[in-house]
Amino acid sequence: MGGEPAYGVPIGYQQTVAPPPQQVFYVAPPPHQAGLIPPNAVYGDPRGMPIHQTMYRDTPAPFNCAFCGSSGLTVVRSKISLAALVGCMAPFMLGFCFLCPCTDCLWHKYHYCPHCSEKVGEFEKSDIFIVADPPNWIQQSFAIPS
Repeated sequence: MGGEPAYGVPIGYQQTVAPPPQQVFYVAPPPHQAGLIPPNAVYGDPRGMPIHQTMYRDTPAPFNCAFCGSSGLTVVRSKISLAALVGCMAPFMLGFCFLCPCTDCLWHKYHYCPHCSEKVGEFEKSDIFIVADPPNWIQQSFAIPS
């Protein structure tokens, strides 16, 4: 019994190796697609600034025309929508109807280039219940620089 001490792994001991932690990536959608307006949004004439994407809504939008190559603000034209008809018919039960330019905020908006008069974008009010949501009647157009 007077031998040397034993070195090594004791019997019954199992060494467990923990797996490396897995990397988890969370990719959030761009904020402008989630409904938030980015802080670097362009609202006026872009003056030749390269634009990544333009959000066409109720107001004239800054854009670079794909047809004639000019930049500027769009010309907005309105056409009647179902939301405007619902807004007209709601007070009809009281005996009057007002389908007039004062309900223009409920109409579809079509954006045209001021130089070549080509249609460059549209914003259609497809939600008929927007009549009951006055804060969202008018949404400002903007562009995101590239």
